[in-house]
Amino acid sequence: MITVSDVSLNFSGQNLFAHVDLKFTPGNCYGVIGANGAGKSTFLRILSGDLEPSSGEVVIDKGTRMSVLKQDHFAFNDFSVLDTIIQGNPRLYEIMQQKDALYCKEDFTEEDGVLASELEAEFAELNGWDAETEAGRLLQGLGLDLSLLEQTMCNVADRDKVKILLAQALFGEPDIILLDEPTNHLDLASVTWLEDFLMAYEGTVIVVSHDRHFLNNVCTHIVDVDYTKIKIYVGNYDFWYESSQLMQRMVRDQNKKREDKIKELQSFIERFSANKSKSRQATSRKKLLEKLSVEEMPASSRRYPFVGFQMDREAGKDILVVEGITKTIDGVKVLDNVSFRVEKGDKIAFIGANEVGITALFKILSEEMTPDSGTFKWGGTTTQSYFPKDNNEFFDNSDKNIIQWLQQYSTDDTETYLLGFLGKMLFSGDDVFKPVKVLSGGEKVRCMLSRMMMFGSNVLMLDQPTNHLDLESITAVNNGLIDFKGNILFSSYDHQFVQTVADRIIEFRQDGSILDKRMTYEDFLAFKAEKGLD
Repeated sequence: MITVSDVSLNFSGQNLFAHVDLKFTPGNCYGVIGANGAGKSTFLRILSGDLEPSSGEVVIDKGTRMSVLKQDHFAFNDFSVLDTIIQGNPRLYEIMQQKDALYCKEDFTEEDGVLASELEAEFAELNGWDAETEAGRLLQGLGLDLSLLEQTMCNVADRDKVKILLAQALFGEPDIILLDEPTNHLDLASVTWLEDFLMAYEGTVIVVSHDRHFLNNVCTHIVDVDYTKIKIYVGNYDFWYESSQLMQRMVRDQNKKREDKIKELQSFIERFSANKSKSRQATSRKKLLEKLSVEEMPASSRRYPFVGFQMDREAGKDILVVEGITKTIDGVKVLDNVSFRVEKGDKIAFIGANEVGITALFKILSEEMTPDSGTFKWGGTTTQSYFPKDNNEFFDNSDKNIIQWLQQYSTDDTETYLLGFLGKMLFSGDDVFKPVKVLSGGEKVRCMLSRMMMFGSNVLMLDQPTNHLDLESITAVNNGLIDFKGNILFSSYDHQFVQTVADRIIEFRQDGSILDKRMTYEDFLAFKAEKGLD
């Protein structure tokens, strides 16, 4: 168990959070959420002992082993993959090093024999004989080949290093696992495997993630970092979000009788408690929710940006025809004779491991790149807005502040209108006078979304629009695209985002070809599983 008592953290006279009192208990998975900059990762560093709080203390039960997902992908470059994973259990790795040193001694003494015997006993107790097997099992679960075990980390691709460090954090049955954005850069199969691993895990998991589908599947509790306060609530992310919205509506509706409020809240709790699932986490949540009182419901003060796209005119029947597009980049064919037709109203998710090919197609369709061969033709009544994955060129060379930057894209350039618009996108007060070249990644994305909303286009193209966004902004973009009546072409790793927006899936295969199915994302995954497609 981890006990957090009166913890505060102060930076330059400002409290990031203050007077935090929490308990994290075995058998539960805690999802840490909060706006960008709220202190989620910093809080994990305090829990791990990597950062001292300004006041208060964190107490971990004696004899408890904590494992943390490392963020430095180069820290283990001199080690083999096997040794890197086993270092997830530092004591086991230390014993292995001591044993090797002892058995290499030419003058092996009686004292060395006694020490070796003691080390062998502890080695066996820590399941050392199964260490390589477990490391291999973790690697395979994350989609990597066993042959990697003997390779040196410096020779491993960065994408694979992410998985190896995750395997390190999961290795050796730790009592507590701290994970900061563990699903970043993971493919779907690896995320699914990780979900299954954590749902079967009996210790304590504390995880920071922007992946709502992941949080919904694995979490029994949500830890809300909200304006200097940190509180724990029972349930997964969807329960936290819907109940917090319900509480906010009820707070606004001061004329509603208290009895009616309580009845509505209890009905809401019962509905979520009745949700059926086979997962251990969901079963645990059900039991916890059944005991939940109205007073324990989240009354979050979290603010959500407004994201809504309006069309200046409706498109006609013809939207887009792509025929035989091929593109080679740096000697690699990323698009190979790609053809498809977009029908009116289609909301198409571009998915797959071939990220370079997806981005290349977006650039071709927005005329930022020329195909090697093939053609495309937009319908005469279509208007397009494009959200690029890399938006730096829009900001790095600009001397404008936010309000001046947005003004160049608006048909109504009055300050009153622009201030009101930016306020809905959570830019208020002196924020609007901040130079755009110093904005954070999340602020730049909100600016780019604001720019798109100014155009009134009937076709939206978005390449990874949720990158750098917090959960509140992801939810706002998600809802805005669900409500949009025109055509959408987009790419995303967010399972829930793709499932709720797309009615058609085009998978870009690694060989440059595509798999095109008019169905939801989860139906597409089921189709691939049935057909045995990787």
